Amino acid sequence: MSECNHDCSNCKEKCDNSSLLAPANSCSKVGKVIAVVSGKGGVGKSSITSLLATKVNAMGFKTAILDADITGPSIPTAFGIKEQAYGMDGNIIPLESSKGIKIMSLNCLLDDPTQPVVWRGAMISNTVKQFWTDVAWGDVDYMFVDMPPGTGDVPLTVFQSLPIDGIVIATTPQELVGIIVAKAVKMAHLMNVPILALVENMSYYECPKCGEKLYVFGKSDLDKACKEYDIPLHGSVPIDTMLAKAMDAGTIEDYLNNYLDDIVKEIVK
Repeated sequence: MSECNHDCSNCKEKCDNSSLLAPANSCSKVGKVIAVVSGKGGVGKSSITSLLATKVNAMGFKTAILDADITGPSIPTAFGIKEQAYGMDGNIIPLESSKGIKIMSLNCLLDDPTQPVVWRGAMISNTVKQFWTDVAWGDVDYMFVDMPPGTGDVPLTVFQSLPIDGIVIATTPQELVGIIVAKAVKMAHLMNVPILALVENMSYYECPKCGEKLYVFGKSDLDKACKEYDIPLHGSVPIDTMLAKAMDAGTIEDYLNNYLDDIVKEIVK
């Protein structure tokens, strides 16, 4: 067999892709796994991951978040989690938010969450894999994976090691980010991972007095992008100071919104 170039869509080898999957923890029973990805940082992946997870959890489904952004974890902060995870019977026990969302992040294991993680790629990738194999998730209907930016080691590890059912791509309106979306789309195609939706964060600002939508970064091209890349669904999240405050204050579960309802319906159908 020739060396793998990770292009599953054009591969002529008769290997079994399932053989690359890492075994789930024996104490885990996870249903759908949805990854939230972007081709670059700063587009609000963690915000979108948090919004999707809180919506699904509010519908009564058992929900979890695996924070795969090892060097820049922000999920514990968004959900107000400050305690450390602990081990039991050789397994890591995930922490839970105030409304029952199970969460595992590197910040849940550090004595000082402000300590920088200065690790090489292989160690980061192995840690992400261990969040799947060594964490006793229990019964989970929907797990969301908050991915690091880019198309490097960790996204490749997640796509190959976890049973990803689909991805949601996060972006912003700027033209440069549109190029980055193409990279995320093409990587998903290479790995044969379905694209469920495209979410444009910071899409517009709604005037609190008149309700007019002001497109601060230019008019949205979401419809055009979805047609170009054959993405079935899209959603828009506005510039909202209340959302930013909720993420910073750890109260994202109390943030009321309907921005991504159509995407959530598609995920849980």
